[in-house]
Amino acid sequence: MTTDTVSSDLYREEYQPSFVEKWDELINWERRAAGEDGFYEQLLRDAGCERVLDAAAGTGYHSVQLRKAGLDVLAADGAPEMVAKTAENAGDLGLDLPVQHADWRTLSDDVDGTFDAILCLGNAFTHLFSEDERINVLEEFRKVLDPDGLVVIDQRNYDAILDQGFSTKHEYYYCGENVDARPEAITDEYVRFCYRFPDGAVHHLTLFPLRQDHLAGLMKDVGFDNIRQFGDFKAPYDLHEPDFVIQVGQA
Repeated sequence: MTTDTVSSDLYREEYQPSFVEKWDELINWERRAAGEDGFYEQLLRDAGCERVLDAAAGTGYHSVQLRKAGLDVLAADGAPEMVAKTAENAGDLGLDLPVQHADWRTLSDDVDGTFDAILCLGNAFTHLFSEDERINVLEEFRKVLDPDGLVVIDQRNYDAILDQGFSTKHEYYYCGENVDARPEAITDEYVRFCYRFPDGAVHHLTLFPLRQDHLAGLMKDVGFDNIRQFGDFKAPYDLHEPDFVIQVGQA
Protein backbone atom coordinates (compact mmCIF):
# COMPACT_ATOMS: atom_id res chain seq x y z
CA MET A 1 0.00 0.00 0.00
CA THR A 2 1.32 3.47 -0.92
CA THR A 3 -0.11 6.97 -1.12
CA ASP A 4 -0.51 6.31 -4.84
CA THR A 5 -2.90 3.47 -4.08
CA VAL A 6 -4.71 4.90 -1.03
CA SER A 7 -7.72 7.03 -1.87
CA SER A 8 -8.81 9.91 0.35
CA ASP A 9 -12.28 8.36 0.08
CA LEU A 10 -11.14 5.21 1.90
CA TYR A 11 -12.68 6.53 5.12
CA ARG A 12 -16.14 6.00 3.61
CA GLU A 13 -15.45 2.26 3.56
CA GLU A 14 -13.65 2.13 6.89
CA TYR A 15 -16.35 3.96 8.87
CA GLN A 16 -18.70 1.01 8.68
CA PRO A 17 -22.03 1.36 10.52
CA SER A 18 -20.84 -1.17 13.13
CA PHE A 19 -17.73 0.99 13.76
CA VAL A 20 -19.70 4.24 13.96
CA GLU A 21 -21.99 2.66 16.56
CA LYS A 22 -18.93 2.02 18.72
CA TRP A 23 -17.28 5.41 18.21
CA ASP A 24 -18.69 6.95 21.38
CA GLU A 25 -17.52 3.91 23.34
CA LEU A 26 -14.05 4.63 21.97
CA ILE A 27 -14.15 8.33 22.83
CA ASN A 28 -15.90 8.26 26.23
CA TRP A 29 -17.49 11.71 26.23
CA GLU A 30 -17.14 12.30 29.99
CA ARG A 31 -13.42 11.52 30.10
CA ARG A 32 -12.82 13.51 26.89
CA ALA A 33 -14.56 16.54 28.42
CA ALA A 34 -12.48 16.26 31.60
CA GLY A 35 -9.24 16.07 29.61
CA GLU A 36 -10.05 19.01 27.34
CA ASP A 37 -11.27 21.15 30.25
CA GLY A 38 -13.13 23.60 27.99
CA PHE A 39 -10.12 24.26 25.72
CA TYR A 40 -12.09 24.78 22.51
CA GLU A 41 -14.88 26.75 24.12
CA GLN A 42 -12.32 29.14 25.63
CA LEU A 43 -10.33 29.37 22.40
CA LEU A 44 -13.41 30.42 20.45
CA ARG A 45 -14.69 32.79 23.12
CA ASP A 46 -11.33 34.55 23.30
CA ALA A 47 -11.50 35.12 19.53
CA GLY A 48 -15.07 36.42 19.69
CA CYS A 49 -16.42 33.55 17.57
CA GLU A 50 -20.15 32.95 17.47
CA ARG A 51 -20.95 30.93 14.33
CA VAL A 52 -18.92 27.74 14.08
CA LEU A 53 -18.65 24.98 11.47
CA ASP A 54 -17.61 21.64 12.92
CA ALA A 55 -16.47 20.17 9.60
CA ALA A 56 -15.49 16.73 10.91
CA ALA A 57 -18.23 16.28 13.47
CA GLY A 58 -17.93 12.52 13.79
CA THR A 59 -20.63 11.46 16.24
CA GLY A 60 -21.07 15.06 17.41
CA TYR A 61 -19.03 15.33 20.59
CA HIS A 62 -17.48 18.75 19.91
CA SER A 63 -20.58 20.12 18.20
CA VAL A 64 -22.62 19.22 21.27
CA GLN A 65 -20.13 20.75 23.70
CA LEU A 66 -19.95 24.00 21.73
CA ARG A 67 -23.73 24.16 21.32
CA LYS A 68 -24.13 23.69 25.07
CA ALA A 69 -21.70 26.59 25.52
CA GLY A 70 -24.10 28.82 23.56
CA LEU A 71 -22.36 28.90 20.17
CA ASP A 72 -24.23 28.73 16.88
CA VAL A 73 -22.91 25.43 15.48
CA LEU A 74 -23.35 23.60 12.20
CA ALA A 75 -22.23 19.98 12.48
CA ALA A 76 -21.05 18.44 9.22
CA ASP A 77 -19.20 15.31 8.16
CA GLY A 78 -18.26 13.53 4.96
CA ALA A 79 -19.40 10.12 6.23
CA PRO A 80 -23.20 9.70 6.07
CA GLU A 81 -23.14 7.26 8.99
CA MET A 82 -21.43 9.87 11.17
CA VAL A 83 -23.96 12.52 10.15
CA ALA A 84 -26.81 10.24 11.19
CA LYS A 85 -25.16 9.42 14.52
CA THR A 86 -24.55 13.10 15.30
CA ALA A 87 -28.22 13.86 14.64
CA GLU A 88 -29.22 10.93 16.86
CA ASN A 89 -26.94 12.03 19.72
CA ALA A 90 -28.11 15.65 19.55
CA GLY A 91 -31.73 14.51 19.51
CA ASP A 92 -31.20 12.25 22.52
CA LEU A 93 -29.82 15.26 24.39
CA GLY A 94 -32.68 17.52 23.31
CA LEU A 95 -30.34 19.91 21.51
CA ASP A 96 -31.27 22.06 18.53
CA LEU A 97 -28.23 21.25 16.39
CA PRO A 98 -28.31 21.47 12.59
CA VAL A 99 -26.47 18.57 10.98
CA GLN A 100 -25.58 17.95 7.35
CA HIS A 101 -23.40 15.93 5.01
CA ALA A 102 -20.54 17.96 3.48
CA ASP A 103 -17.39 17.04 1.59
CA TRP A 104 -14.43 19.28 2.45
CA ARG A 105 -13.28 19.28 -1.16
CA THR A 106 -16.48 21.09 -2.20
CA LEU A 107 -17.20 22.70 1.15
CA SER A 108 -17.97 26.19 -0.13
CA ASP A 109 -20.68 24.70 -2.35
CA ASP A 110 -22.02 22.32 0.30
CA VAL A 111 -22.59 24.72 3.20
CA ASP A 112 -24.45 28.02 3.27
CA GLY A 113 -22.92 31.26 4.43
CA THR A 114 -19.67 31.91 6.26
CA PHE A 115 -18.42 31.22 9.76
CA ASP A 116 -16.31 32.79 12.49
CA ALA A 117 -14.46 29.51 12.96
CA ILE A 118 -14.11 26.11 11.34
CA LEU A 119 -13.02 23.05 13.29
CA CYS A 120 -11.49 19.94 11.76
CA LEU A 121 -10.83 17.70 14.74
CA GLY A 122 -10.42 14.04 15.59
CA ASN A 123 -7.33 13.52 13.42
CA ALA A 124 -9.72 13.81 10.47
CA PHE A 125 -7.52 15.97 8.23
CA THR A 126 -5.10 13.06 7.87
CA HIS A 127 -7.69 11.11 5.90
CA LEU A 128 -6.35 13.17 2.98
CA PHE A 129 -3.56 11.36 1.12
CA SER A 130 -2.88 13.82 -1.71
CA GLU A 131 -0.93 17.05 -1.23
CA ASP A 132 -3.12 18.71 -3.86
CA GLU A 133 -6.22 17.69 -1.90
CA ARG A 134 -4.76 19.01 1.34
CA ILE A 135 -4.11 22.38 -0.30
CA ASN A 136 -7.54 22.41 -1.92
CA VAL A 137 -9.28 21.62 1.36
CA LEU A 138 -7.42 24.37 3.22
CA GLU A 139 -8.45 26.77 0.47
CA GLU A 140 -12.06 25.59 0.87
CA PHE A 141 -11.81 26.22 4.60
CA ARG A 142 -10.69 29.80 3.90
CA LYS A 143 -13.61 30.34 1.52
CA VAL A 144 -16.19 29.65 4.23
CA LEU A 145 -14.47 31.75 6.90
CA ASP A 146 -15.23 35.36 7.66
CA PRO A 147 -12.29 37.79 7.59
CA ASP A 148 -10.01 37.04 10.56
CA GLY A 149 -11.91 33.80 11.17
CA LEU A 150 -10.18 30.85 12.81
CA VAL A 151 -9.34 27.43 11.44
CA VAL A 152 -8.60 24.78 14.07
CA ILE A 153 -7.10 21.45 12.99
CA ASP A 154 -5.90 18.67 15.24
CA GLN A 155 -3.98 15.49 14.44
CA ARG A 156 -2.08 12.70 16.06
CA ASN A 157 1.55 13.49 16.75
CA TYR A 158 2.93 11.73 13.69
CA ASP A 159 6.38 13.22 14.32
CA ALA A 160 6.54 11.12 17.48
CA ILE A 161 5.08 8.03 15.80
CA LEU A 162 7.48 8.17 12.85
CA ASP A 163 10.57 9.14 14.84
CA GLN A 164 10.12 7.18 18.06
CA GLY A 165 7.31 4.67 17.56
CA PHE A 166 3.79 4.72 18.95
CA SER A 167 2.91 5.43 22.56
CA THR A 168 -0.13 6.98 24.20
CA LYS A 169 -1.10 8.48 27.55
CA HIS A 170 -4.71 7.31 27.04
CA GLU A 171 -5.68 10.51 28.86
CA TYR A 172 -7.12 13.01 26.40
CA TYR A 173 -8.26 11.07 23.33
CA TYR A 174 -9.95 7.72 22.80
CA CYS A 175 -10.51 7.36 26.51
CA GLY A 176 -12.90 4.41 26.43
CA GLU A 177 -12.37 1.74 29.07
CA ASN A 178 -10.77 -1.46 27.78
CA VAL A 179 -10.62 -0.07 24.24
CA ASP A 180 -7.30 -0.38 22.45
CA ALA A 181 -6.34 1.92 19.57
CA ARG A 182 -2.85 1.57 18.12
CA PRO A 183 -1.13 1.26 14.74
CA GLU A 184 -0.46 -2.15 13.28
CA ALA A 185 1.55 -0.66 10.39
CA ILE A 186 3.68 2.51 10.34
CA THR A 187 5.32 3.82 7.18
CA ASP A 188 6.21 7.24 5.79
CA GLU A 189 3.22 6.93 3.43
CA TYR A 190 0.45 5.64 5.69
CA VAL A 191 -0.34 4.52 9.22
CA ARG A 192 -2.95 1.81 9.66
CA PHE A 193 -4.63 1.92 13.07
CA CYS A 194 -6.40 -1.02 14.64
CA TYR A 195 -9.25 -0.46 17.12
CA ARG A 196 -10.15 -3.35 19.41
CA PHE A 197 -13.23 -3.36 21.63
CA PRO A 198 -14.10 -5.43 24.71
CA ASP A 199 -16.68 -7.49 22.82
CA GLY A 200 -14.01 -8.63 20.36
CA ALA A 201 -14.93 -6.24 17.54
CA VAL A 202 -11.99 -5.03 15.45
CA HIS A 203 -11.96 -2.05 13.06
CA HIS A 204 -9.30 -0.19 11.09
CA LEU A 205 -8.52 3.32 9.87
CA THR A 206 -5.79 4.19 7.38
CA LEU A 207 -4.31 7.68 7.75
CA PHE A 208 -1.55 9.83 6.31
CA PRO A 209 1.31 10.58 8.76
CA LEU A 210 1.32 14.34 8.34
CA ARG A 211 4.09 16.08 10.25
CA GLN A 212 2.92 19.07 12.25
CA ASP A 213 5.26 21.66 10.75
CA HIS A 214 4.39 20.49 7.25
CA LEU A 215 0.73 21.22 7.93
CA ALA A 216 1.62 24.61 9.42
CA GLY A 217 3.54 25.39 6.23
CA LEU A 218 0.57 24.44 4.06
CA MET A 219 -1.71 26.63 6.16
CA LYS A 220 0.63 29.58 5.63
CA ASP A 221 0.90 28.83 1.91
CA VAL A 222 -2.86 29.17 1.39
CA GLY A 223 -3.02 32.41 3.35
CA PHE A 224 -3.58 31.57 7.01
CA ASP A 225 -1.41 33.49 9.43
CA ASN A 226 -0.80 33.82 13.17
CA ILE A 227 -0.35 30.04 13.31
CA ARG A 228 -0.38 28.73 16.88
CA GLN A 229 0.38 25.18 17.95
CA PHE A 230 -0.68 23.35 21.09
CA GLY A 231 0.41 19.92 22.29
CA ASP A 232 -2.34 18.15 24.24
CA PHE A 233 -3.95 21.59 24.83
CA LYS A 234 -0.74 23.20 26.10
CA ALA A 235 1.85 25.59 24.66
CA PRO A 236 4.77 25.53 24.41
CA TYR A 237 5.49 21.81 24.20
CA ASP A 238 8.24 19.41 23.23
CA LEU A 239 7.93 18.11 19.66
CA HIS A 240 7.57 14.43 20.53
CA GLU A 241 5.80 14.72 23.89
CA PRO A 242 2.05 15.17 23.18
CA ASP A 243 -0.32 12.55 21.80
CA PHE A 244 -2.10 15.14 19.66
CA VAL A 245 -1.19 18.51 18.16
CA ILE A 246 -3.70 21.33 17.62
CA GLN A 247 -3.00 24.05 15.08
CA VAL A 248 -4.89 27.34 14.94
CA GLY A 249 -4.67 29.77 12.04
CA GLN A 250 -6.35 33.04 11.15
CA ALA A 251 -7.88 33.83 7.76
